Amino acid sequence: MRSLIAYSLVCASGFMACLLPLTQLQANDAALGKEIYQDACAACHGRDMVSPGLAFDLRQFPLAEFERFQNSVLNGKPPGMPAWRSQLSSEDIKALWDYVKTRG
Repeated sequence: MRSLIAYSLVCASGFMACLLPLTQLQANDAALGKEIYQDACAACHGRDMVSPGLAFDLRQFPLAEFERFQNSVLNGKPPGMPAWRSQLSSEDIKALWDYVKTRG
């Protein structure tokens, strides 16, 4: 019985060690997304996603709608939002989405 408990503890600690890099990776993606946001989005959508009234308040964007977000970024939203297809990679857009999910 003791060996079973010890084995379970070793497995659980190994599992938790595997999750740590994933958590750090997600935090790094959000940090990169914040940098991209500041460069590409903040002028219209506001610093820290607090909209000055010029554009959609991204803190309100539905979290279950990544495809809609990606489409808006890639193709723009006439009349005011330009398409970012030629400026942002798919990795940039995913990082940007990770930042948007933090709600600023």
